[in-house]
Amino acid sequence: MPHRVKIKGIPTLFLLCCLLSCTSEGALTRPKNATPSLPDRLQPDLSPVASLLEMMSVLPKGDPAQQAELIQAAQTSAKITPTTSNQLKLALTLATPGHSGSDPVAAQRQLAELLARPETLLPVERLLADVELKEVEQRLILQAENRRIREELPRDSREKLAAVNHRLSAETEENVRLRKALEEALAKIDAVTHVERSINDRGTHITRVP
Repeated sequence: MPHRVKIKGIPTLFLLCCLLSCTSEGALTRPKNATPSLPDRLQPDLSPVASLLEMMSVLPKGDPAQQAELIQAAQTSAKITPTTSNQLKLALTLATPGHSGSDPVAAQRQLAELLARPETLLPVERLLADVELKEVEQRLILQAENRRIREELPRDSREKLAAVNHRLSAETEENVRLRKALEEALAKIDAVTHVERSINDRGTHITRVP
């Protein structure tokens, strides 16, 4: 599960959503003629990214057909009308995990390109793009680590299997040697027994001669 970039322990994207919610609720409850309080003045205007945050929330929850429709719409808008907003929407679509069209590598490249031209983004768009870029980079690091672990596990298993096979082969060879030695020992015992029986039989025959 990807790690979220956090501010004071709260995921930044979640913080943005909370601020958006607070801003919207404040706009509904505050009288039109009322003077904004200090906290309201300090709250950033998240309306430019409200639709983006909603898209990022809805996309992983939709069925495959709905997901494909959202992805296609973002791709078409970015291609036909390549504005910064449309390019950001496509980048965030690719960056959002939990759907078949998620592409963190492409998202990383596009977000980095957008942030390379910060003057083309609104402050809140820059914040969102920066947060998602850091999250995508963290996800790619984790994916690379997972691939490394998966690649090492088979090699480790092969090494363990080779060690077991070597030990089994050595034990088999030792058993063959011991069996051969046992057969030779039994053959010697049989020979000695045969000789002793022959001597005893000869002695008995000699004793019976008048």
